[in-house]
Amino acid sequence: MRRGYQISQVETAHRKRTAVSSLLIFIAIPAVIILGFTLFNDRKYILVSWMILAMTVAPFFMVFEKRKPKAREIVLIAMMCALTLCVQLLCRMTIAIRAGTAIIIASGIALGPEAGFLIGALSRFVLNFYEGQGPWTPWQMFCWGLLGFLAGLAFNRATVEKLKSRDFKVVMGPLLCVVFAVLTAYLLYLLFPPVDNGSFLGWRLYVFGAIGLLLGVLVQRKRLPVDDITLTVFTFFTTFIIYGGLMNICAMVTAASIPGGNEISWDTMKLLYISGVPYDAAHAGSAAIFNFIFGDKIIRKLERIKLKYGIYR
Repeated sequence: MRRGYQISQVETAHRKRTAVSSLLIFIAIPAVIILGFTLFNDRKYILVSWMILAMTVAPFFMVFEKRKPKAREIVLIAMMCALTLCVQLLCRMTIAIRAGTAIIIASGIALGPEAGFLIGALSRFVLNFYEGQGPWTPWQMFCWGLLGFLAGLAFNRATVEKLKSRDFKVVMGPLLCVVFAVLTAYLLYLLFPPVDNGSFLGWRLYVFGAIGLLLGVLVQRKRLPVDDITLTVFTFFTTFIIYGGLMNICAMVTAASIPGGNEISWDTMKLLYISGVPYDAAHAGSAAIFNFIFGDKIIRKLERIKLKYGIYR
């Protein structure tokens, strides 16, 4: 290791960053979003957005706990944020492909979970100055950042030589977890049908799918191979379940804050989840297609930049 660092020290620091990141992402940031809604009634969304940005920066700068940050490392983060912003705006004006979501996931794989969350949250914050700021901004920042974090957490850190290697035995773990969770949801739907005879498509897909996805990520943590098929499947499921599921809750919460809007209720949430399935599937599908075509190329370029300039090594 450079500068005489012991491998055990580096691994300990990495586990520390991951623990702090998980605490902030799964506890602190959701708490800030909820408090922002309850205390300010979604009127201080810019303040909440800045608070989220401050918390996303903290784990990233823990990388430099034992050394000074290099300008090239900060520039790489800024470059990926700018690339995400430009490509997303270009696709919005030309073809309906959610390229920004795909680039966030690729960035998390190549640069790690902390950098992935930072790129996702910061890109969404800046992007909404063009697409429109609103109470949904903190939610979108959290969702994009979470996609980058989970990608960095689930995939084995890529190397240029192994980008095309495939190991379907490893890929099947998370996929089977999601399929098993959805089948369990359908079985419960058949055994305990809802009183209103509602459709199976809706909140069950998101809730049970999220449980299966998180279990799959934990089971195969840092073991998923970086190839086009795995990247495509991961992009689709995480975007549909995580991003779509959380943004449906955001739609219910923000609508309730508008005078005359629907109240926060179980019926409203079920309606939003059912109506959101086509949009979320289209969002996830377009992002997955983009990563299938360009994902490995983006990761390969980032790996070469890291190797050439000695970034994050």
